[in-house]
Amino acid sequence: MSKAIYLNPESRTWTSARKSQAGTSAQVLSFHRTLPDYAETPLRALSDLAASLGLGHVLLKDESARFGLPAFKILGASWAVYRAVAARLGLLADHGAESGVSIPIQDLGARAKNAGIRLLTATEGNCGRAVARMAAYLGIPVRVFVPEFMAGATRAAIRGEGAEVVVRDGSYDELIPAVWAEAEADENVLLVLDVSFGNYETIPSYFVEGYSTMLAESERQVLDATGGKPATHAIVPCGAGSIAQAVTEHFKSAERSERLGPASVVTVEPTTAACLMASLRAGRSVTIEAGDTICCGMNCGTLSTTAWPVLQAGVDASVTVEDAESHRAVLELRDRGVLAGPCGAAAVAALRRICADVKAELGLDGNSVVVLFCTEGPREYEIPA
Repeated sequence: MSKAIYLNPESRTWTSARKSQAGTSAQVLSFHRTLPDYAETPLRALSDLAASLGLGHVLLKDESARFGLPAFKILGASWAVYRAVAARLGLLADHGAESGVSIPIQDLGARAKNAGIRLLTATEGNCGRAVARMAAYLGIPVRVFVPEFMAGATRAAIRGEGAEVVVRDGSYDELIPAVWAEAEADENVLLVLDVSFGNYETIPSYFVEGYSTMLAESERQVLDATGGKPATHAIVPCGAGSIAQAVTEHFKSAERSERLGPASVVTVEPTTAACLMASLRAGRSVTIEAGDTICCGMNCGTLSTTAWPVLQAGVDASVTVEDAESHRAVLELRDRGVLAGPCGAAAVAALRRICADVKAELGLDGNSVVVLFCTEGPREYEIPA
C-alpha cells in the first residue's frame, strides 16, 4: 500500500456518540435562511469519472459560491459568530424550523454595537473572510490576522468585507498566540476561530454545527440524483479538522446509519501539511511543521483538539496528495465545467488515489455512491512544477 494512504482499523465499529443532530441541523438551517443570498449549492454528477473508475455514482458538492463567497466557511462562521455574540450579550440564541430565529440578526448587531463588541480572528484566507462578512452583517468591527505569505489578492478580498487586516510573520499556527493574547487583554474583543485548543472549545464547536446545512442539503440531493440510493463514501479535505469532524460525525452517526446505512469517510491533506496522517500513524495528536502548498486552506500543522478524537475513531482512510495532483484535479474539473480551487479539487485527487490502491479494501465498486466535498472555488495560485 502507498505511504500516501492510511487505513484506520479503529473506524469499522465506531459510531458517533453525539446525540441526535436533527434538531440542531434544523435550527442552523433556519438561521442560514435568514441571511442574505441563502441558496442550496449544487451537487454535480461526474458520471464519466464514475464510469472510468468503475463506481456507481461520483457526486460533487460544489461549495464554490456559498452566500456569494468562494468557500463553505461562511456556513460555520456565520453560525459561530451569531451564537458567540448572543452568548457574550447573555441572550438566548435558539432557533426553530417553525418558529424562526429568536433574535433577528439586525437586532443582535445593534445590541452588539451598543455593547462595543469587536470580533477578532486569524486565517489562511476563506475563514477570515467569512468572519468578516458576518461582522459586516452585524455592523461591528473585526480584526483579521493573516500570515505574511498570504497573497495580496486574498488580503484585499478580506479588506473588501470591511475588516482590518493585520499581517504577521509565521504560519497560521503561529498567529494563534497573538490573537489569543489580544482577546485576553480586552473584554470587548470576541475571538472567533474554527480550531479548538486548551479550554477554547465552544466557539469551534459552533463552526462544526454550522456545516450541518451543507450535509443536510447533500443528503437530500444525493437521494434525488441516484433515485433513492444514499451516499456510501464521502471524501473531504481536512486542514485543522473542523469540516472533517462535521462530515465524520454526520456519516458515522447511529441515526444516519439506521436510516440510510453505513458510509465510509476519507480525508485528504497535502503531503506538506498532513497533520492528521501523522497523528493517525502516531496514535496521538502531533504537531508538524507545515510546508508550502497550493492548498492554502489546509496548510495547518496542528489539529483542532475537539476534532482529533472524532477523526481518530471515525475516519476510514487518510490520504495525502501532492500539489501537482491537486492541480491536475483542478484542470480535470474545469474540463467538466466545474470551477474549483486546489483544496476542493483535492477530493478528486484522493478518489483517484484510493481507487488505484485500496479500492477493494474500502468497498468501492459499481454500487458505490461517492460524495466529494469541493470546499472552495477557483483562485490564483502558483502552478506546481
